[in-house]
Amino acid sequence: MTIPEIIESNPGKGFSIEVLPPLKGRGINRLFAQIEQILPYNPSYINITTHRSELVFKSTPDGLYQRISERSRPGTVAVAAAIQQRYNIPAVPHIICSGYSKIETEYALIDLKFLGIDNLLVLRGDKAKHESRFTPSAGGHAYAYQLQMQINDFNKGIFVDGTMMDDPNTETFDYGVAGYPEKHDEAPNIDMDIMWLKHKVDNGASYIVTQMFFDNDKFYDFVERCRATGISVPIIPGIKPITSRSQLTILPKVFHVDLPSPLADKLMNCSDDNDAKKIGIEWTTRQMTELYDKGVKSIHIYSLNAVPSVEQILKNVM
Repeated sequence: MTIPEIIESNPGKGFSIEVLPPLKGRGINRLFAQIEQILPYNPSYINITTHRSELVFKSTPDGLYQRISERSRPGTVAVAAAIQQRYNIPAVPHIICSGYSKIETEYALIDLKFLGIDNLLVLRGDKAKHESRFTPSAGGHAYAYQLQMQINDFNKGIFVDGTMMDDPNTETFDYGVAGYPEKHDEAPNIDMDIMWLKHKVDNGASYIVTQMFFDNDKFYDFVERCRATGISVPIIPGIKPITSRSQLTILPKVFHVDLPSPLADKLMNCSDDNDAKKIGIEWTTRQMTELYDKGVKSIHIYSLNAVPSVEQILKNVM
């Protein structure tokens, strides 16, 4: 089933979670344990993030340093397959431009097709840590819509080099894209941001998952703006429970989102991270409850490093 079909068929309060592949050198059992904490609440699907390679410096035997490209969290395709096979829950890996060439993307699509994984989330991805602005890899895509075109061609049986598959699979990839209720930080204004989002939908995206937000009114306004431009696909709200005091400044800086004054005031007055975690649970519980009451059929939870909080929130809401 596609993600829109899963959402439409869900009779109650649907939700999905997002997980990280294990760090290089670590096993998958800890990730399985985290997923199993959430399983009793019946997640509709599980997203798996993808991470680009970064330049790092490593010492050499002669005392010098060598700059090399290293990926700290490899294994997105394998993790997606392991999750889908182990739990019989649809896995949705992220496919990104950042750090990947078209050929590397093609190999990932081939592997995913062999593994029976047909749902994707297509993203440009973040710039490298050493870059001042996003720069595509050699032979890669600069924009998510270009990555869409490659996936669309793959669905038609066309490889990057223009050759045709000998035996194209009739099953095609279905995919979603990201939306930004508070505007992508590189967009000049919200109207242009939504214009580009509509372009992605018109070119094949079947659903939208939003960046995290902490004020539901911003989501409602975003949905209204999208509908006014003719975007009719499901728009899934993305939310994240705050788990530490430091996120008061980190989240606005990294994700370019606002924290409402009532939430910010509470976090500023926290005595420790345990207090911040309680506030995060309370705030996200209210957010989810209101979204469901307003008729939202599915919510995406950015559960990274916040599984205990997510579990408590689901107890409160479900």
